[in-house]
Amino acid sequence: MRYAAIDIGSNAVRLLIADITQNDKTISFKKNTLIRVPLRLGDDAFLDKKISLKKIDELVKTMVAFRNLIDVYKVGDYMACATSAMREAKNGSLIVQKIKSEANIDLEIVEGQREAKIIYASHIEQSLDKKKNYLYIDVGGGSTELSIFSNGEMIASRSFNLGGIRILDNQDKDETWAEMKDWVKQKTQSYKNLSGIGTGGNINKLFRMADLKDGSPVSFAKLRSLYLYLNSFSLKDRINVLGLNQDRADVIIPASEIYLSVMKWGGVKQIYVPRVGLVDGIIQLLIDKNFAE
Repeated sequence: MRYAAIDIGSNAVRLLIADITQNDKTISFKKNTLIRVPLRLGDDAFLDKKISLKKIDELVKTMVAFRNLIDVYKVGDYMACATSAMREAKNGSLIVQKIKSEANIDLEIVEGQREAKIIYASHIEQSLDKKKNYLYIDVGGGSTELSIFSNGEMIASRSFNLGGIRILDNQDKDETWAEMKDWVKQKTQSYKNLSGIGTGGNINKLFRMADLKDGSPVSFAKLRSLYLYLNSFSLKDRINVLGLNQDRADVIIPASEIYLSVMKWGGVKQIYVPRVGLVDGIIQLLIDKNFAE
């Protein structure tokens, strides 16, 4: 059995096809195919408040391709979600209709809080040390989702309109930065020795650059040194010398600034990078829906 998850983000569009296995009462999934298309819808949405005709055409073509793959892989169930860029685009609902009519894909534009809940549906808290307290940081192209976990339970959660693409396009607001700082300081003040959990394409790349064993945390100092190292190169050299993808080389700098800022405000000295995201959460939601007792 296979399920598929589609994530239409501000920087990239992703399709995950996962194989579902059932062993007694334990249901798990293994990633079969992951495709990422860097469409950068955020550039249109944050600057013009709508998606351009060119980007709509590219998105629809991508969705038609995804639909064909879903059919070829004989996927039993799927779910497609769009996040920050489509939330802000005034023509978002028209694009949803166009994708339905041309690609036969039902697309849901999710609010920030729902986005956070979908990411956490991957049951990341089950792998956490119940004795520890965590600040969960998910940085996307258009928004950042933050949550506090204590004793394996989510205590507080909030979505902020700050993300890598939004900052690159100079569409981040001082008051949003101030709001996020206040929220982090207020919500973390009663927790000692907070550890971080980081998700998103940029922290995944930083983790790989840190050259650590899977499951090991990245220290704040290491993350900061990686950020300073990357920032010492021009955009061109980050692509040509360091070998970063073109659509990662620019956005990784502002995304790093968000992770470092939040960690500093929350007194977080190390961050775990489990390499899961919205698509993993979507697959888990499909499992929960289809295998509900």
